[in-house]
Amino acid sequence: MQPAVIVAESEIQGLGVFATADFASGDVILAIDDSYVVDDEHPVPPGEERHCDYLERGKTVWMQAPERHINHSCHPNTYVLTRDGVRYVLARRAIRAGSEITYDYCVNSSGDTVWQCHCGVARCRREIHSDFFHLPLDLQKEYLPLLDDWFREERAVEIAELESRLGQ
Repeated sequence: MQPAVIVAESEIQGLGVFATADFASGDVILAIDDSYVVDDEHPVPPGEERHCDYLERGKTVWMQAPERHINHSCHPNTYVLTRDGVRYVLARRAIRAGSEITYDYCVNSSGDTVWQCHCGVARCRREIHSDFFHLPLDLQKEYLPLLDDWFREERAVEIAELESRLGQ
């Protein structure tokens, strides 16, 4: 499957990923290449730490192109979901050719990394804390159906507490 995306300059930050075709909600935009697993034998290249993704059971991967260039947005048009061991970028809503592909880096995420967001959307949070459970409650509720099974398993206690607070 050839991805229907290109990497180009982004108004959000640096390079971004852009659709070269229209996508409907739920469409697979691309499969993520998780083949570069970071370990003692295969370290992250110097200066590339921000292109790592932290996955289940402490697994770290160095993201490859084009997915390494998907920018964060506080109103993302995609999300990542694992199916049969492969992570896919899926459309959350219709995406027109030429639109930048974005996702919220806090979905399926833990940690204490904090950064300034420049996505420019009306609901931009401006300061982003990488942990899903630091999101505002309304966003946790919105993103709850998007959580990957591995994240649900690892954070089962917090998710149960959240669902209880939300009355789900």
